[in-house]
Amino acid sequence: MELRQIQYFIEVAKREHVTEAALHMHVAQSAVSRQIFNLESELGVNLFVREGRNVRLTPIGRIFLEHMEEALTTIENAQREIREYLDPGHGTIRIGFPSSLATYTMPTAISAFRERYPDVKFQLKQGAYYDLIDRVAKGEIDMALLGPVPMKEKKVKGSVLFSENMVALLPKDHRLAKNESLQLSELSEDGFVLFPEGYILREILVEACQEQGFEPHVAFEGEDIDAIRGLVSAGLGVTIIPEITLIDGLPRATVKVPIEPNVTRTVGTIIPKERQLLPTQNLFYHFLIDFFTRLDKFQGYTD
Repeated sequence: MELRQIQYFIEVAKREHVTEAALHMHVAQSAVSRQIFNLESELGVNLFVREGRNVRLTPIGRIFLEHMEEALTTIENAQREIREYLDPGHGTIRIGFPSSLATYTMPTAISAFRERYPDVKFQLKQGAYYDLIDRVAKGEIDMALLGPVPMKEKKVKGSVLFSENMVALLPKDHRLAKNESLQLSELSEDGFVLFPEGYILREILVEACQEQGFEPHVAFEGEDIDAIRGLVSAGLGVTIIPEITLIDGLPRATVKVPIEPNVTRTVGTIIPKERQLLPTQNLFYHFLIDFFTRLDKFQGYTD
């Protein structure tokens, strides 16, 4: 079994199409087909079922794919580890983050790090909260910046960097728009703009509302912070979002109002428990801890 065969197999399995896999890998279709045939012959099983121009994994093919993805990740990590031990300042960091940290927190940290280590490369993966936890656990990314920080996950270790306040974002003509602060319960009759089910910021908001004795009425949903802010700006509802997402200014025709009692979330990093960070990743991990400890700009968001 050759590494090239494994790479071809994984690509075909993902795309369920030999031609598309060949185009993506910049090789001839015949070369991919031949390597898949050789791999199946060596294993003595059919990994794919042919369906016209498409292919579909057999049950044993799905099992083989799971093992091969793990094996390929191990090989790639080993190659990276050797390169980075030779020169940590030229490594690559694969880091994930949610949309709520995409505007300010993540870019600020990376920019400061690259001033010290300009040759380090980043592969940025924006994603949903639980998906990012899963990808760190599986080794698909090296670490993630998340809020709130998960502290009870079996396969990832969480480290809190700071905590931040959530604020109400209201249309400027809202009845409470001129208040210096508001009780969350005062929004019990309003329509909320929320993330879809399964998003952590929705869970934080719903839990906060339940603690004040009401279930939020969902008027609209948006899958990222920009969509949420845009819907509030259009006067379609109210929302509760991290204050730091508004640091560069408020959306048109909106106001932010502090909430009582305070609704907060922690923000920090997660790294795998079951494997050590590579040298470049370790540099960035410890940089983040030091950076957010010293950064005066975040004092307004910490408890």
